[in-house]
Amino acid sequence: MRLWLIPMIYVAASVAAGFAVPRLERTYVAFHGLDLSVSSAQAYLSAAASGMMSLTGIVFALAFVMVQFSAVAYSPRLVLWFARDRVLFHSLGAFVATFIYALFALAWVDRGASARVPPASVLVVGAMLIVSMILFARLIQRLSNLQITSVLHLVGDKGREVIRATFERPGRGAALTSESGKPVAPDGLGPATQRLIYSGKPRTVARLDTDSLVAHAQREGAVIVMACAVGDTLVEGTPLLEVHGGERPLAERALLRAIHLERERTFEQDPKYPIRLLVDIAIRALSPAINDPTTAVQTLDQIEDLLLRLGACKLDAGYARDGSGAVRLIFPMPTWEDYMTLAFDEVRQYGASSVQVMRRLRAALVHLTNSLPVARADIARKYLAHLDAAIEHSPLDAEDRLTAHQEDRQGLGLSRRHPAQAS
Repeated sequence: MRLWLIPMIYVAASVAAGFAVPRLERTYVAFHGLDLSVSSAQAYLSAAASGMMSLTGIVFALAFVMVQFSAVAYSPRLVLWFARDRVLFHSLGAFVATFIYALFALAWVDRGASARVPPASVLVVGAMLIVSMILFARLIQRLSNLQITSVLHLVGDKGREVIRATFERPGRGAALTSESGKPVAPDGLGPATQRLIYSGKPRTVARLDTDSLVAHAQREGAVIVMACAVGDTLVEGTPLLEVHGGERPLAERALLRAIHLERERTFEQDPKYPIRLLVDIAIRALSPAINDPTTAVQTLDQIEDLLLRLGACKLDAGYARDGSGAVRLIFPMPTWEDYMTLAFDEVRQYGASSVQVMRRLRAALVHLTNSLPVARADIARKYLAHLDAAIEHSPLDAEDRLTAHQEDRQGLGLSRRHPAQAS
């Protein structure tokens, strides 16, 4: 559901209740009353209505200022993630609904000089005020998540969730690779019998409906090979997929519906995206305008954890099978070296003059080298040698370069020297 519909539903419900509830209680429960004078009820409902509108303006002005500030401090790609929080929209809806219903209830106090107070409406307004305060407390708690430590943990948690969903899903297998390490097609794939080209405004591939694509390919005895990956931005004329084999062409509209496009990247099916956000935060922290290497070190804590989890997964080209075990869908996935490049290259380049960042990078690479299977540990070892070379060519003096060569998980705090170095 589109998020702007949430407050609209609250508004529509409050208007409908404002028309119906006072009339129903006047008809069926008019003999019940509250020990509340007309003037007191009017003052109570007026205060509820005016107070909720003032609170709405103040709270949401502050919320959007904090979100914009966080976008400048962390990454602009985080703005929509925070701004699309459903608690924000439910709070807006509840505040406005309380204001609207209080106005309707106020119109029925002393209606027709009856000196009556609508009891149910007064109680409903009180209940809505309590709900609004609970949502207000939840909103304040969510805004506290804009602190850097909370932001990093939120992005890291999203990354761990995506890794679990992407690589532990039933029906997903290891990459089919040749000796050169490049993905190869299953036996008997044959030439392409159908190609699908994108036409439209630039959009990003947010998700592939693999079940739907497999079902379409199985129905015609074909194999679909995706030319685009999740996270790719499509422009006019970009190849989407190729169909190999099959008794007749697949329905293009059905294939297009299985490729979900958005205006920007999302976390779903994209393990690279959380790493991209963490790297963005790190290099922004290392910019001369902010100059906060400690934040960059904190992002490396999350990046290292994600890489350790990815290092234990089967990466490269992905594929999905039908119920009989036949491969029906092949789609590109990042290699281990792609993840390493994304995670470390920019941080190393922007943090070349920071002893703290170099030490934390080295600690992460040493840990990866010691923890991963041989093939991936060799790539991590290559990055470690690249890091050492970068330190030697950095603007640091000889003493600082010696310090930067020591791994330290705190950046600057506790050196981990090898016995050979200590001697």
